[in-house]
Amino acid sequence: MRKISILGATGSIGSQALSIVDAYPNKFSISALSAHSNAEELFSLVRKYRPSAAALTLGEVPIPKDLSFCSWYFGETALEKIARDIPSDDVLVSVVGMSALKAVINAIDTGKRVLLANKETIVAGGSVIMPKCDLFSENANLIPIDSEHSAIHQCLLGAKDNAFNSLILTASGGPFRNYSIKEMQNVRPEDALKHPIWDMGKKITIDSASMFNKALEIIEAKWLFAAKPSQIDVLVHPESIVHSMVEYKDYAVVAQLGVPDMRTSIMYAMFYPVRMGAVSERLNLSDIHTLHFEKPNTMCFPSISLAYEALRLGGSAPCALNAANEVAVQAFLDGKIGFLNMADTVKYLLSKDLPKAENADEIIYADSWARFKATEYIHSIN
Repeated sequence: MRKISILGATGSIGSQALSIVDAYPNKFSISALSAHSNAEELFSLVRKYRPSAAALTLGEVPIPKDLSFCSWYFGETALEKIARDIPSDDVLVSVVGMSALKAVINAIDTGKRVLLANKETIVAGGSVIMPKCDLFSENANLIPIDSEHSAIHQCLLGAKDNAFNSLILTASGGPFRNYSIKEMQNVRPEDALKHPIWDMGKKITIDSASMFNKALEIIEAKWLFAAKPSQIDVLVHPESIVHSMVEYKDYAVVAQLGVPDMRTSIMYAMFYPVRMGAVSERLNLSDIHTLHFEKPNTMCFPSISLAYEALRLGGSAPCALNAANEVAVQAFLDGKIGFLNMADTVKYLLSKDLPKAENADEIIYADSWARFKATEYIHSIN
């Protein structure tokens, strides 16, 4: 039985991970659970799973007397403390944003395996995290959960180093795949929150609509798989059946296919290197008939080009891209800026002289600096 801590237990990924724990109760015990602000739901989960620790990162709240058996952590440092101090085999990180950076580092440094569903940590801190990581041995200490990187991980199993020509990330294209720039200027938050395929949290749903999720995944793929930017491609694939592909040097292309269900990649990470019986539906290719692939429209979706620009700039540019995008997404959701202004905000940040980012503290400073500058820019265009 593996001990697992789930950071972000009340969110979409965390909830689906717990459904897998429920399906295999003899395989997992819960060491710790966290939520940001959903105290009542976290209380219910603590009652059900009885972890030794729990955390609310928004801040301290009164704890019901019947939950006194559990050690409670509060505030911004709660996740990094749980990742470091609570005995666990695995730490599943599904919180959004940079709050996970030190938690991921602490988990790896204390010998735990990280199951990573947080793009931002690798995007901003890949240079610090990846030298500590082994992705492919039986004792791997980091397994990606994002469906695209999980797919690439599966396609690369057993391959020798430097055996691939390219990593091909697929994208659904989101709800605005066929929009013109003029149409995209009028996109409202409620429009962008309607994803045609995936059921996700608000931030990642907006990122999918703007294709900034793919921008983050390009940068993440560079770090996870030691790929050059020129080796990373993106194809729009509206059916979301092919989750990603690897082209090898002999031009053989290996793809991972499945129904669009995040539980598949969550389960792959939780049981790695063992394959267990599925909790998702079976893929029946005869029912699909056709699959479509096309290049993304980088005029309507400049996020893709901005990812390659951030990689070209290096240093803290990926961190700045991520931070500026987070600020811009929230501003869009709050009705302060338009849909296309999100990319404008990131482009503005990448044009600045950026701070260095050679260790965790410098990355956190660069993140804060970029958020301040992005907020300043958004105020200036209103």
